[in-house]
Amino acid sequence: MNILFTCAGRRNYLINYFKEALKEKGKVVAVDSNLLAPALVDADLGVKVPSIYDENYIAALEKVIKNYDINAVISLNDLELPILAANQSRLNSETCKIIVSKDTIIDIGFDKWKTHQFIESVGLNSPMTFIDFEKAKNAITKRELNFPIVLKPRWGSASIGIDFPENWEEMELSYRLLKIRLQRTILKQVSQQAWEESIIIQEKVDAQEYGMDILNDFEGNYFGTYAREKIGMRAGETDRAKSVVDENLSRVGKIIGENLRHVGNLDCDVFYANGKVHVLELNPRFGGGYPFSHEAGINIAKIYVSWLQGIKDVGAFNNYEAGKIYSKCDRLMEIGHTEIPAEKIKIKR
Repeated sequence: MNILFTCAGRRNYLINYFKEALKEKGKVVAVDSNLLAPALVDADLGVKVPSIYDENYIAALEKVIKNYDINAVISLNDLELPILAANQSRLNSETCKIIVSKDTIIDIGFDKWKTHQFIESVGLNSPMTFIDFEKAKNAITKRELNFPIVLKPRWGSASIGIDFPENWEEMELSYRLLKIRLQRTILKQVSQQAWEESIIIQEKVDAQEYGMDILNDFEGNYFGTYAREKIGMRAGETDRAKSVVDENLSRVGKIIGENLRHVGNLDCDVFYANGKVHVLELNPRFGGGYPFSHEAGINIAKIYVSWLQGIKDVGAFNNYEAGKIYSKCDRLMEIGHTEIPAEKIKIKR
């Protein structure tokens, strides 16, 4: 069995978790538009492909799938998920499964306004949220919404552009500046679909932040929820965390999994205080917090491999424990020669 990771970037831990899960009975292939992406080094095979917005991107993935007998494809990038979902029928085959949710589900996670609407529709709590700047200002005037507030791109990724204005002047300036800066980010293209409503204005919830991995099987059936208390953040990603087992968090995860019916793992952010859970983000992919769940005893890599092999009994890989504290750290990697021509395939070994 050979597994392909797209937009591999810096997710070396996932590459290595899946290599361990395969036990040398298959290869982990990673692709990225940049040959210097660290994850390509740990993969058994690293391949340069065009940008996800390039007209030849899907054709390039088809070529990799065919040339290296790929049996499953896993995306690690928010911006790519809608593209893979839209091309699922083109890439899927009897021998290769594209592990991605339907485009309607991807849209709910990617569009933070639709995330808010979905969360409220299933009876869960979501922070007060606006896409109309004038309506948000009116809510502040009526003291329904209070400073500090949260401003962020409606279609966001990697915490790009998030700000926390504390007064009227700061809010006005921050809103205008974010609109300008969106034009210079990777979010420019996706934001064009509703430019006038491309910024979310949201209530800032004063509570402890938690991350959750909500796992469904490949048919969208709920499997389990694995939560962690965020102790430290770095560049928008969980840097230190403690595993927790909590009835309220598990209940929320089950409601989301059963109603959203996403495929595979979903990264979820919530605020939790005094028994009340506010759901903030739904990302239908592996997130930067997954290693904390993995090390605490839920081996989703082995579960994926088992499901791909048709094995339904995966209880042996679910040994999640509360109270496990982990912290990330950097490591230096030798990438190799930068003179490799861009069109060439980079092979590690």
